[in-house]
Amino acid sequence: MNKSLSIIVPCFNEDSVVEASYRRMKAVMDSLQRPTELIFINDGSTDDTYDLLRGIAAKDQQVKLISFSRNFGHQKAVTAGINHCTSEMAVIIDADLQDPPELIPDMIRTMEKSEAQVVYCVRKARKGEGFFKKLSSKIFYRMLNFFSEVKLPLDTGDFRLIDKNIIHEFNKMHEKGKYIRGLVSWVGFKQVPYYYEREPRFAGKTKYPFSKMLKLATTSLLYFSTKPLRLATTLGFIAVIFSLGLAVWSILGKILGFTHADPGWTSLFVLIIFFGGVQLLTIGIVGAYVGNLFDEIKNRPEYIIQEKQNFNNQKEDVQ
Repeated sequence: MNKSLSIIVPCFNEDSVVEASYRRMKAVMDSLQRPTELIFINDGSTDDTYDLLRGIAAKDQQVKLISFSRNFGHQKAVTAGINHCTSEMAVIIDADLQDPPELIPDMIRTMEKSEAQVVYCVRKARKGEGFFKKLSSKIFYRMLNFFSEVKLPLDTGDFRLIDKNIIHEFNKMHEKGKYIRGLVSWVGFKQVPYYYEREPRFAGKTKYPFSKMLKLATTSLLYFSTKPLRLATTLGFIAVIFSLGLAVWSILGKILGFTHADPGWTSLFVLIIFFGGVQLLTIGIVGAYVGNLFDEIKNRPEYIIQEKQNFNNQKEDVQ
């Protein structure tokens, strides 16, 4: 028997695209000879997304809806979808149709042929995106791989197919600052690439401006690497060596007479700025890690569900 499939779709202010997204995903589901479900997560939308999704779920029992009490963020929405899916496989895909749902059948064939547990989608091209977005993404993934102890696939997003092994292990992870594509890589098992060309947004605006990309990058670095802490230590060590060298040079200069600079504020000012910068950088890095620990210790739920449709009381308490 063919394995069952869940399609997980986080949504935040996607009223201009959600119906088209449903139609295309529904067509894919109808073409698959297997049990399927479509899980929409309304991440506190302030437009008509919630009303549209409620209407879709009311007409189609294959569509399940999770609606948050407010906007908790894309990664939390994807987490909720994985927590609540009951299938043997799951696809994570955004509602904006940049990642074509028509690729899902071929992704399933790739997983079955390679006997893999993850099929992660690698972007060969990113249509409709500006030079700065493409450049910043390339820099981000390569910088993250440099710092991370776990090697992550380059030029990938959350668009991927995962099987029940990944779903099971993911649901055992309780950290609050999830970076999902990193966690999927961290879990291990056999993971294979699937190359595709990313389409422009069907409608609407991106929900990942530079500020959110920067926040995601910070989360991924702090949760997947301790190298920034080691970097801070290295900078402190360099500062100490530099200051000792400058002290030796100054003393020998006075004794041997090869320095004739009048005593003044310049050298003192440079040293204060140098050491002050190193200290602030180190404190900032340590503070970021402490902040993450503070968030984890509070042990608040990752998200709060206001309403669910078509779940038939399954997994009511998963958060």
